[in-house]
Amino acid sequence: MSDEEYRREQQRILDRAPVPLLWLLGKTGSGKTSIVRFLTGADKAEIGNGFRPQTRTSQLYDFPDAEAPLVRFLDTRGLGEKDYDPAEDLQQFDQRANVIVVTVRVMDQALAEVIEPLRRIRRARLDRPVLLVLTCLHEAYPQQQHPVEDPFHDQPIPDSVGEQLRRSLQRQHERFSGLVDRIVPIDLTPPEEGFIDPDFGGDRLRATLLELLPVAYRQTLLALEDSIRSLHQLHERRAMPYVISYSAMAATAAAVPLPWVDIPVVTALQAHLVYRLAQVYQQPVGAKTFLEMAAPIGGRLLVRQAVRGVLKFVPWVGMAANATLAYAYTYGLGKACCWYFGRVRAGDAPTADELQEVWQSELTRAARYWKQHKAGAPE
Repeated sequence: MSDEEYRREQQRILDRAPVPLLWLLGKTGSGKTSIVRFLTGADKAEIGNGFRPQTRTSQLYDFPDAEAPLVRFLDTRGLGEKDYDPAEDLQQFDQRANVIVVTVRVMDQALAEVIEPLRRIRRARLDRPVLLVLTCLHEAYPQQQHPVEDPFHDQPIPDSVGEQLRRSLQRQHERFSGLVDRIVPIDLTPPEEGFIDPDFGGDRLRATLLELLPVAYRQTLLALEDSIRSLHQLHERRAMPYVISYSAMAATAAAVPLPWVDIPVVTALQAHLVYRLAQVYQQPVGAKTFLEMAAPIGGRLLVRQAVRGVLKFVPWVGMAANATLAYAYTYGLGKACCWYFGRVRAGDAPTADELQEVWQSELTRAARYWKQHKAGAPE
């Protein structure tokens, strides 16, 4: 498959792949970047350099990048400026945005320039969820820590919070009544600011987004959350979003109900994943590397991919099995590559048997994970 053919197939897959797009609406400094950082695990510099212009007033951030996006964030930077008109953004992103995320500092009462555009965006698609995220709670109780027990789990405006915060929460609830579906108060701050819990309310935010997203789009955020939670080493932390993204694209490609057609596409996706992971681990990838990995991994992948083609002659069942297997094989390959490149980077040359054992273990884990989340996803 040539590079041009791969690019065409990749774009076709991305057009069908369940990559969630979160449309961020809020004034500058209202906490949008903090939300992106919390959900992705990326640092502030990476996020700042990753946004690229889309319209005169909006920018798009693909995480981890535009070639293999796992989640997308649209930031409407014109919001809050005089006479902002959402018409251009609506024309380009209205049908693509899955959830509108409105960010407001809880103590900010000058919000007319946020509410008026939100009314128009809300009217454009009444069935699309709108989430109001009230940020910077600590501004209502300066020089104090957040409550030890999160009071917002039980009620939207808890009696246990201070009077100043309670009054401001009440005003924001009244102000956005009828414009939003859910309201989540949070406080995401850099660790150096000294809060014991720098991600106060973050778990509630993530859980709410998962509830509001269409079922097909939840898998990517669930996979990202599980992976980031367990990662500690810098290279693996940066590599895992690529592993998840390419695995999801492979599953999408494998769901095409035509025998054999997806095999070159899935193989090309896996090859590009290997190259991308090598870049993350700063390892050269050439013929020697592929030969070292082909025996324990590559040959088995090709054989099993051929078997997968036969499954497509069984309607529906074959499609589901293909998606599961394609995801598992690609995920297992990615995890095995991370392990392999990590060992090589440390000056240790893994044996073929060791690599095969790691790949088989990750393959089994990935297949189990995919089936669990698919089966357990709420309708």
